[in-house]
Amino acid sequence: MWKYALLVLIGSCSYGVLSTIAKLAYNEGFVASEVVASQYFFGWIFLLVATLLFSRKKAPFKQVMFLMFVGTSTSLTGIFYGLTLEQVTASMAVVLLFQFTWIGIVLEAISERAFPSKEKLFAIAVLFGGTLLAGGVFEQGHTTLNTLGLVYGLLSAVAFALFIFVSGRVATEVPALNRSLYMVTGALILIMFVFSPEFLYNGSLGNGLFKYGLALAVLGTLLPVICFSIASPKVGSGIATILGAVELPVAVLVSMLVLKDNVSAVQWLGIAIIFIGIMIPQFYVRKQKYIPMDVEQEVKVS
Repeated sequence: MWKYALLVLIGSCSYGVLSTIAKLAYNEGFVASEVVASQYFFGWIFLLVATLLFSRKKAPFKQVMFLMFVGTSTSLTGIFYGLTLEQVTASMAVVLLFQFTWIGIVLEAISERAFPSKEKLFAIAVLFGGTLLAGGVFEQGHTTLNTLGLVYGLLSAVAFALFIFVSGRVATEVPALNRSLYMVTGALILIMFVFSPEFLYNGSLGNGLFKYGLALAVLGTLLPVICFSIASPKVGSGIATILGAVELPVAVLVSMLVLKDNVSAVQWLGIAIIFIGIMIPQFYVRKQKYIPMDVEQEVKVS
């Protein structure tokens, strides 16, 4: 089980690097539509080549279409998050996005028709507190949160939670590469519809967008989608959601190292709390796994 949890962590960590790469691209004059569209375009090419080389199994047409529809949740996350950043501060946008943690637990509870376990609820509470601290919300002073920013932020959280949820439940019998290709195909179609494919012919690729598109494709499309496709069915959407919270600490750390952003002591405390929240379900699983034999026998007898 630990190796699947590690895959979720790898996928989440790769997401955490995206904001820094995107900022570097913006600093060179590229706009959001070019950056996001190039990410999914190159990601789709990578997945297509990998699928043709290593996994040529065909899936039923209905499953392909459904996976393409599911894939729109990944592109919707990027679209809504970008709109959120136009309305509110970056720290508040991160906090709104990270509502995906409790939204994912709610989705799992509704699907399984069972109330979330105590350890999951405790983990979510710890993660929420850590997110507020790591996002620097309490260091921003009075912040006005407009309605539009709130709506866009929560929609980005819902889209990300849906992606994690469906990754572990939809067409799990289809090989991971194929599932990833179909989902990214759906995401690319939506991205090209919302944003123009103008980057393909306006000279942006030759002016430097190419390198950012490739990096974003690997870290934001290829790696996380494959990792979640493989691991989510094994660990469950609830645990995958909690593990996904590692994205924020990674985003803060990479921003500090690459962009030289200042990280306060309060933010470091928030990062530590987030890691504690991520580990809570894992400690519970290990505790259940190593129940003493005499206790186990006593339970069976009773």
